[in-house]
Amino acid sequence: MILTASIVGLAKTIFIIVLFYTIFKYVMRLLGPFFLRAIARKMERQFHQDAPTNPTQKEGEISIDKSPKKHSSNKDVGEYVDYEEID
Repeated sequence: MILTASIVGLAKTIFIIVLFYTIFKYVMRLLGPFFLRAIARKMERQFHQDAPTNPTQKEGEISIDKSPKKHSSNKDVGEYVDYEEID
């Protein structure tokens, strides 16, 4: 038995695709703002949790906390060379 595509089957498929697309678009238009609001609230909560709070520092004052990096060298390896000249 050979199956062939029919115009009616193609029209049904196109109709179903257009129907689902229209329903999806309508539902997203109704529920989209709720999803975006929930995502924005979650991001805002995360921002406030991550923000450092320093009660001793006044607003607008800038402080830089910088600790010097200690380079540990292994003396058994050899001489440290910053760069080499190439002729």
